[in-house]
Amino acid sequence: MEPGPFPAEVPDREVRVVGSELVENYTVYIIDVTDGLHRWTVKHRYSDFYDLHEKLTAEKKVDRRLLPPKKILGKNSKSLVERRQKELELYLQTLLQQFPEATPTPLACFLHFHLYEINGITAALAEELFHKGEQLLQAGEVFSLRPLQLHAVSQQLRLAKPTCCTGDAKTDLGHILDFTCRLRYLKISGTRGPVGTSSIQENELSFDLSVFKSLLQIEISDCSSQQVRGLPSLRSSLVTLSIHRSTESMLAILVPEASEFSQWEPEGAESGCPVTAVVPVWRHLTTLDMSHNCIAAIDGSVRLIPKVEFLDLSYNQLSSVENLQHLYNLVHLDLSYNSLRTLEAAHTRLGNIKTLSLAGNQLENLTGLSKLYSLVNLDLSHNQLAQLEEIRNIGALPCLEKLNLSSNPICIVPDYRTKVLAQFGDRAAEVCLDCKATTEKELDTVEVLKAIQKAKEAKDRMSHSDRKIGEDSRPPAAPPASSSSSLPCLAQQAACPSQGNH
Repeated sequence: MEPGPFPAEVPDREVRVVGSELVENYTVYIIDVTDGLHRWTVKHRYSDFYDLHEKLTAEKKVDRRLLPPKKILGKNSKSLVERRQKELELYLQTLLQQFPEATPTPLACFLHFHLYEINGITAALAEELFHKGEQLLQAGEVFSLRPLQLHAVSQQLRLAKPTCCTGDAKTDLGHILDFTCRLRYLKISGTRGPVGTSSIQENELSFDLSVFKSLLQIEISDCSSQQVRGLPSLRSSLVTLSIHRSTESMLAILVPEASEFSQWEPEGAESGCPVTAVVPVWRHLTTLDMSHNCIAAIDGSVRLIPKVEFLDLSYNQLSSVENLQHLYNLVHLDLSYNSLRTLEAAHTRLGNIKTLSLAGNQLENLTGLSKLYSLVNLDLSHNQLAQLEEIRNIGALPCLEKLNLSSNPICIVPDYRTKVLAQFGDRAAEVCLDCKATTEKELDTVEVLKAIQKAKEAKDRMSHSDRKIGEDSRPPAAPPASSSSSLPCLAQQAACPSQGNH
């Protein structure tokens, strides 16, 4: 892994008290902390300094005279506040010089090292897992981590230093590594913009997932795909993968190593072309949720997820549907809120599909859905369907039970529900339209519409038959005048071929 924003060595630290605020009837001092490349702000009143000092004098034998004394009279006067501001700054700077490496826990918490500084972050996480890790693992709960925490752990593992630099066994990095090796359910949520009061941009921090050895489920949100390392190490265990607001391509997540090779193939594939890499498949992945991203194409990386049954690509930028024929086990597909205008010959790519959501696209016709014979649930809401004739394309689907057409232009047609249900013929009673069960009254109306339709079809057949009989009994039409006038000349030429040479 490349060096992250945190320096590998003990960083330069600086503490300055840069101002103050009057809150109700007491003064709050504004502390500016610099740690390497990062800065953050902490606010404390004098009583917080006093409590910190009491702990340090008891635990670390800090000189009791180091902290400036309390002032009772005129404690909020401008001159006193300004003088105390300088004294408190000197106090904090002296403490940092006194503890250059292993910052005492009370001081680390006071300066918010547990929120923004690499050693403080890992120490706080280790202590949390020391107390609650076993309980969380046994309960099988989803554990949440921030990219900043994972980045701190990744960086700590790169350092040639003890896993516990504070001397407190509860903060040993080993507690984190033991927990991550056994954790099954993980959620990673990033932020857009700086973290808290700091200058840290979380979406610029890389982190490594290879410390997780037993994950079954992971959800990553608001991270850049470039900062996520070690995803391939999860291919042998992961069952559910969810990625949101983090990528512009499926390839970057499913085959992150593809950028290193000009040609690659999934393991077990028979290829007639030379390849530079054989990439392992995601062996147990059955659910892939990549909704709410900026994905514009379903690329060939889906060949690495042959066991996926549930695929969610909603809220992306898809204008076509390709490569899904490689997903033989796919039964539930969500393509809602994309940019699809048509879906031609969908059965060639979605042969076994049972649930299909196409809501929130720009579909105007349904011709490509007519052979999805396994389809049970179809959501077509919020599209541009305007013609009742389009429903005939799905009216013969033998398994369709739930159909949602709400928020389409077709919905304003008079007697819309019964006219749609009539397209399903004898199966009308089995169809739930727009999340509403079909009523007996609607079925009676459907029967009337079906009878009218049959009568119309019979009348059309009879009319067509009568026209056919009339055409067959009619005498042959006389040839056009121009044609008959030329016949004598043609006959004469045929009888006297020699005349044609004069």
